[in-house]
Amino acid sequence: MDRAELAAFLRRRREELRPEDVGLPVGARRRAHGLRREEVASLAMMSTDYYTRLEQQRGPQPSEQMLASLARALRLTGSERDYLFLVAGRNAPSPQVTVTHVAPALQRVLDRITDTPALILSNLGEVLVQNRFAEALYGDSSQFTGLARSGIYRWFVNQDERLIYPEHDRDRQSRAQVANLRAAYAAMGPKSRAGELVRVLQRESAEFAEIWDRHEVAKRFEDHKVLVHPQLGEIEVDCQALFTEDQSQALLVLTAPPRTEAFDKLQLLGVLGTEKFVG
Repeated sequence: MDRAELAAFLRRRREELRPEDVGLPVGARRRAHGLRREEVASLAMMSTDYYTRLEQQRGPQPSEQMLASLARALRLTGSERDYLFLVAGRNAPSPQVTVTHVAPALQRVLDRITDTPALILSNLGEVLVQNRFAEALYGDSSQFTGLARSGIYRWFVNQDERLIYPEHDRDRQSRAQVANLRAAYAAMGPKSRAGELVRVLQRESAEFAEIWDRHEVAKRFEDHKVLVHPQLGEIEVDCQALFTEDQSQALLVLTAPPRTEAFDKLQLLGVLGTEKFVG
């Protein structure tokens, strides 16, 4: 671990960012042009004291999970992320870690979406980051680990995952989940995380195995759908997607036409927050 280089790298990347670059209000009376330490710490979901010690060359060696959070908070490119890992004394991320590093271009767009649900997904249906409206609608995705991070996996092994869709639409959603996974499987190969997901689901879900044998393949995110919220009821939304160049990540934005009941319900999500998930 090169403490001096790690500290200098973090400090320089922090100073080069502006609040508007990460979706924060500019505010008044900012002495420095860059982000404050407490702002980076908040974005990376760590304590300000921990981050400060890293910049002062006296912190412990960060874990790979912590470095990944810092890379996302500082909007690092792939090369910059790898460098961060190396100077922190860790190996550069494996392909499995790399695929979950949020593409900076998508993150910048997400930072500016503050009034409707939006989230960034991997091609395995893993929520990489979501705004507060999406969290209020779908729940906090950060609680999941392992294969359960994939919404595709949860769809076929946890029936509660389906409650967000009306019953009449669930068969269509099952086929769409499998078709999306087959596209990822083709791109990533049988020895990838996609391959592992396919093998596990073939064992654990007869429904998945039957649909997988149909060999349907598609990347379907642009959609008009109805979602079910436990307090607000059905919400009719349009879903639009913006993909990275390699198609490995997608930014999904859910909207409804202004002056409609669905639009008003989406706005209420900002008021309700995640209260519905408590208890």
